[in-house]
Amino acid sequence: MRRLTLAANRLRGSMSLGVRIAVRSDDGCVLLVRHSYMPGWYLPGGAVDPGETLAQAAVRELHEETGAQALSPPRLFAMYLNVRISPRDHVALFCLDDVRLADTPPSGVEIRESGFFPIADLPPDTTPATRRRIAEIVGVAPTDPVW
Repeated sequence: MRRLTLAANRLRGSMSLGVRIAVRSDDGCVLLVRHSYMPGWYLPGGAVDPGETLAQAAVRELHEETGAQALSPPRLFAMYLNVRISPRDHVALFCLDDVRLADTPPSGVEIRESGFFPIADLPPDTTPATRRRIAEIVGVAPTDPVW
């Protein structure tokens, strides 16, 4: 869905707005998802729907992709320009520590799998942008405004 939205926005010259959410556990792990249509592991997220706030979109995407429910409001970490997608694509990154995990992941075709991984030992095919965002969140890298 995000790819179709981005393609339509590019044709119209419109700005696109997406969210990602970093959910961390007490034991130093981060929640990642693997999509059916793109290689690698990512932070959960997607497009902001009309009428949604950024935080609402982050919580919705988290639930749709992993089944997890936010137990507190997510905190905005940073805003980024995603020039790899478009010179008008922006991503809001949120952090969340307090979630209730689903007993079973949601069924669907978009997400192949999700899980918590140690920040110090992410899966080898975790995307470079995801690795950069995690390094920024844990304070081992400065925040770069470009996704």
